[in-house]
This record gives sequence, structure tokens and C-alpha cells, in this order.
Amino acid sequence: RKINMVLTDELVDALCKAAKDKSEKVGVDISFAICDASGLPKAFRRYGEALVLSTTLVPGKAYTAAITQCKTKDVAAASSEGAPLMAIQTNDPRITLVAGGYPFFIKGKIVGGLGVGGGTEEQDCTIAEYVVSVFEEFTTK
Repeated sequence: RKINMVLTDELVDALCKAAKDKSEKVGVDISFAICDASGLPKAFRRYGEALVLSTTLVPGKAYTAAITQCKTKDVAAASSEGAPLMAIQTNDPRITLVAGGYPFFIKGKIVGGLGVGGGTEEQDCTIAEYVVSVFEEFTTK
């Protein structure tokens, strides 16, 4: 299977459903986004009464995870004062240094990213990690 064809509409829909289902179990309304390896949007959803701020943060989280190939929490740590990526966000205003963005990999190659927002950092990361696990189940069949 071609790496660039991994994020099919069917898979993206399944990942959106997984995010929604997990957010309901966690008990928080979220916004959720998926992008391809270049950071271009594939999907965005705002479930329930997710925080308005999450609607702007979440696409940025997905973008950041995809183009840096790192969790946004790790990018934030690497961009603090004196760190190797200090002030990276000043070069690209789409970079989002808020936890909840995770990359998607297949066989070590980046294929996209996701962003979750609307809850606490722990809630967002719990949901994101679940969605990554669903992605891995789908792509290792």
C-alpha cells in the first residue's frame, strides 16, 4: 500500500468515530482534527459543546505533529528557552505548542497527524493515544 494513500476517507471517518467514542467515555466534549503528512487538513470535527478555543488549536496540533513528526508536548519542550528548537513557532505561525497533537507513522514513515482539544492535557492525550492505537490496528491488518 502506498504511504500517501493510507489516510483514506474510510480510515479518517473511523478515527473520528474513535475520538468521539473515547471522548464520551472520558466525559469531555472535544474538537478533533486529522491532517496528512504535509500538514494539509483531512478532517475536522467539533463534538458537542467543545471549547471554542479548541477549534483553532486542534488543527494546529495536527499540523505540528505531522510536520515535526513529534507529539506537540515534545515540540513544546524542545522549543523552550535554550532548547534546540527555541522559538520555532515564530518561523511558522501554524506551529502549536500545546499538548494533544500526535503523529501517525507506518513503518517509520510519517503519514499524518491528529489533534485533540477541549479537555485537560491528560484528557486530550488519553483520547489522542487511543486514536493512535486505533490507527495502528487499522494499518497493521
